[in-house]
Amino acid sequence: MGQTAGDYLAVSTGLCVCVCTAGLFGEDLLQRGYRGDRVVLAYVARHPGATTRQVAQAIRIPERRATRNLDRLADDGLLTVGSDGAGRASRSYRLAPADGEPTQTSGS
Repeated sequence: MGQTAGDYLAVSTGLCVCVCTAGLFGEDLLQRGYRGDRVVLAYVARHPGATTRQVAQAIRIPERRATRNLDRLADDGLLTVGSDGAGRASRSYRLAPADGEPTQTSGS
C-alpha cells in the first residue's frame, strides 16, 4: 500500500511540473509578443505614416509578424490606421492621439 501511495505522489508531482512548465512556456510566448509590440510601437512613433512593409524591413521581422503586432496595437487603441482604400498592404500607421489631444486632419 505504501508503494502505491508513493507512485501516486510521484505521478501527481510529475503532472504538476508539466503543467507549470507549459504555463511558463505560454507566458514566455506572450511576453515575446509584447516585446515585439514595443519595438513596433517605438518605430511607428519615430516614423508616423509607416506601412507594414516599412516596419517589417526596418526592424527585420517578417511582414506577417509586423501585421500581427500592428493589428494588436491598433486594436488596443495605441495606433490609428490610415488607408487609401487599395487594400491591407497600403495601410499606414500613426500613434493614436491621447485623450483630449486634438486630432490632425489631412492638409492642416
